Amino acid sequence: MLILLPPSESKSGRRRGRPVDPSSWSFPELAGQRSTVAAALAAVSGSLDAPRLLGVSPNLLDEIARNLDLATAPAMPAREVYTGVLYDALDVATLSPAAKRRANRWVVVVSALYGAIRLGDAIAPYRLAMGVDLPGVGPLAKAWRPHLEAVLPPAVGRGCIVDCRSSAYVSAWTPGPELSDRWAAVTVPGASHMAKHTRGLVARQLLVAGADPRSVPALAEVLRHRFQVDLTVPARSGRPWTLAVSDR
Repeated sequence: MLILLPPSESKSGRRRGRPVDPSSWSFPELAGQRSTVAAALAAVSGSLDAPRLLGVSPNLLDEIARNLDLATAPAMPAREVYTGVLYDALDVATLSPAAKRRANRWVVVVSALYGAIRLGDAIAPYRLAMGVDLPGVGPLAKAWRPHLEAVLPPAVGRGCIVDCRSSAYVSAWTPGPELSDRWAAVTVPGASHMAKHTRGLVARQLLVAGADPRSVPALAEVLRHRFQVDLTVPARSGRPWTLAVSDR
């Protein structure tokens, strides 16, 4: 199984600790593109026009400044760096040891800076969204696409792709025809303000259950033990199944 999550806008950091070690991160094939994006991000973040170029409020200069110290900032596991509604609901810290091991294998965060990382990878906090057109790199979703197409399909294995990403991050990698019949997009009908929370609960439930279904209908049955689930067949070839999930 591959559970795809978006990063959070809010990120935590620490004042002391060892800096990042890029050679330790998952998907080492992404190293070159990670370096390219990080260098471009640092150049932009040091400019007076950084808030506009990064699409953030001028009030977030402290967060933008983090982008200048990516190589030396104390590193933390991604599961601790990413905070906010989805990650609060996922609540990795309270999972059983077995569920934590599954989280480290099954969950991948698609990131504008790192491309794709696992929850155990020690990273630095940053400010960058996938929708940014980064000077020197271009639109990030397009820039990452060929790289993610090379590394993510092998990570799926024989199970399903549980896609909890927002649209900007979906555009960075769309599963190909050989995987689309096992691709499920998680939606939350009629409750957009609760969507992140519910998606975090969905990811948690799959990690707790420990099942690794080989089809989307079987995946839906696993989730029905905890949620109300409406399953919709793809409208056309190459599109995902839709899992409309409501918390009971």
